[in-house]
Amino acid sequence: MNWSISFEPLLSWPLLALVLVPLALLALVGLWFRQRGAVLRLVALLALAAALFNPVFLNEEREPLKSVVALVVDRSQSQDIGDRTRQTDEAVAGLQQRLGRFKQFDVRVVEAGKSDAAEERTETRLFGALEGAFRDVPPSRIGGAIMVTDGEVHDTPSGTPEFNAPLHALITGNDHEKDRRIRFENAPRFGLVGKPLDMSYRVISTENETGPVDVRVSVNGEQVSVEHATVGQAMALQVTIPGAGRNIIELAIDRESGELTDTNNRAIALVDGIRENLRVLLVSGEPHAGERTWRNLLKSDASVDLVHFTILRPPEKQDGTPINELSLIAFPTRELFVEKIKDFDLIIFDRYQHRDVLPILYYDYISEYVEKGGALLIAAGPEYAGEASIARTPLMSALPAMPTGEVVDKAFYPRLTELGQRHPVTRGLDGSATEPPHWSRWFRTIGVQNPQGEVVMKGADNRPLLLLDRKGEGRVGMLLSDQGWLWARGFEGGGPHVQLYRRIAHWLMKEPELEEERLTAEGRGMVLEIRRQTMADDPGPAQIITPSGKTLAVKLDKSEPGVFLGSVQTSEIGLFQVANGDLTALAHVGPVNAPEFADVVSTQERLKAPAEATGGSVRRLASAAGSDVTLPSIVPVRSAGEASGSDWIGLRTTDDSVLKAVSRVPLFGGFLGLGLLLLAMGSMWYREGR
Repeated sequence: MNWSISFEPLLSWPLLALVLVPLALLALVGLWFRQRGAVLRLVALLALAAALFNPVFLNEEREPLKSVVALVVDRSQSQDIGDRTRQTDEAVAGLQQRLGRFKQFDVRVVEAGKSDAAEERTETRLFGALEGAFRDVPPSRIGGAIMVTDGEVHDTPSGTPEFNAPLHALITGNDHEKDRRIRFENAPRFGLVGKPLDMSYRVISTENETGPVDVRVSVNGEQVSVEHATVGQAMALQVTIPGAGRNIIELAIDRESGELTDTNNRAIALVDGIRENLRVLLVSGEPHAGERTWRNLLKSDASVDLVHFTILRPPEKQDGTPINELSLIAFPTRELFVEKIKDFDLIIFDRYQHRDVLPILYYDYISEYVEKGGALLIAAGPEYAGEASIARTPLMSALPAMPTGEVVDKAFYPRLTELGQRHPVTRGLDGSATEPPHWSRWFRTIGVQNPQGEVVMKGADNRPLLLLDRKGEGRVGMLLSDQGWLWARGFEGGGPHVQLYRRIAHWLMKEPELEEERLTAEGRGMVLEIRRQTMADDPGPAQIITPSGKTLAVKLDKSEPGVFLGSVQTSEIGLFQVANGDLTALAHVGPVNAPEFADVVSTQERLKAPAEATGGSVRRLASAAGSDVTLPSIVPVRSAGEASGSDWIGLRTTDDSVLKAVSRVPLFGGFLGLGLLLLAMGSMWYREGR
């Protein structure tokens, strides 16, 4: 029972003062002058005041509240090392059993590090979980917190935790753990393709050892070198970036005897390869309506350095003008096609015909250039079907089709072939999804025979319009019409000339995104996404090897013609190997070199400061690997008492309670109050009457 007294006046306080104060003054004056009956008048006044104040005894029935205790369990990936999982499970079970004996504690178990969110999988954020457990609890009811963790906590507060209650940490692992890890000290995000990139790294050991160690360097899954490093020292490294786009640089060291784990024996750096400006040589045979289409397109591309020549005065043109009066640049044929031909990434012949401007031997050089990895594009016009066609030179060995001599002047809509609907160069061209296509017509097609390679567009009478072929290590493209400028000029609404021409040029220059057979993988959060480009109808499932060595099969579903997609949710962080057919790819899921694996040795130091600031403690569950878990005793303590000892931990109890019912007993209510008041008044009048 909780007894208390309360006043419930019958009149307002100002009115009570107005009535009782004058009466009190009169009673006091009577006492001062020792008048007869003064004491009885004072008693009667007090009885009247008590009746007007209406005192009430209150009896409150209250139910005590429980203190809220948070049991925060670290389930991050570092807890899977050794026998930490066993220690954690045994400790949690034992703590729940011991806390269950105390009725004054409301235990909330919170597991951290199991979320699918990448941030929570790569960092141990126990204090964030602790804050969530106490979010709806007033500070007076917080009894304390117990953390079961390896001590590698990444959101430790710099000062005292926000709750005023003891924090205790029980550390898994043991004092004699050993580990060695490698990390990048300097890893630029970008690098030029084909150029060395300066990086640095360091091998770190928990025992502060020194000495040599071999470091394997791999680029996109292929080992390129073995470096000799010294443990504890920063080491310089140069890596050549092999290609444009995402490149994965991996450093790896062998697992040492007695190490906790080899998870952090690898370090990953993601480097985006950037090509230097591509060099393109454009040779226009003679001025025509679409001559500037290719020039304007290539000049507008910031990644292209263009060299353009137009044959304005062929050798057969003799008009008697002295050479020194001609304001023309001589065609530097030897410099371009002999000395510097290897410097060009692409050579374009736009309606070019053989007029002895190029010596016949130079066509052999161009064919050799293609065979060794160069790129050649023929934008054909009527000249390609004539007597002076470049198909009648030694260049014919590099060409994908020979002319029939026929020029078809007939209106037609350029259409994608069945192959072209899947090919990256023509797939999804703007306007190609309708019939007829949503672009303008062309009016000329150059006839060819025995086309090689891939026919991705067709012209009048289903004749080949765009050919793409591989010759040796190089590539050749042939556009069998000179009418593309109609799209550029907006004739009948125009067409996607920029999209088409740019794709053709970049495919010839081996842009990875335009490869017909391509497998890529990328990590988004904790999801591995796979993209497969292929000319086949069904590439089959993708095979995945996880960082832990597990093998998975992921079905690839058709997204659009020539593109198949697949994804898999994963709980592992690290480098995944993906294979489909003869193609392989690497992808890193989760943040690179996540803090969760940067240091996996269990420690008491990170939680020592916040625990001691709240009156708590930090202690290990086991003294050595394989030993039994030892739990401290749990003792309920008051808010001002000690909260830890050598073999016990304290949790605070609360004085908060919930009001269930209230009983009221008026002192001057009913006949009792009336009788007391009449007795006092009667005594006063009796004394006054004598």
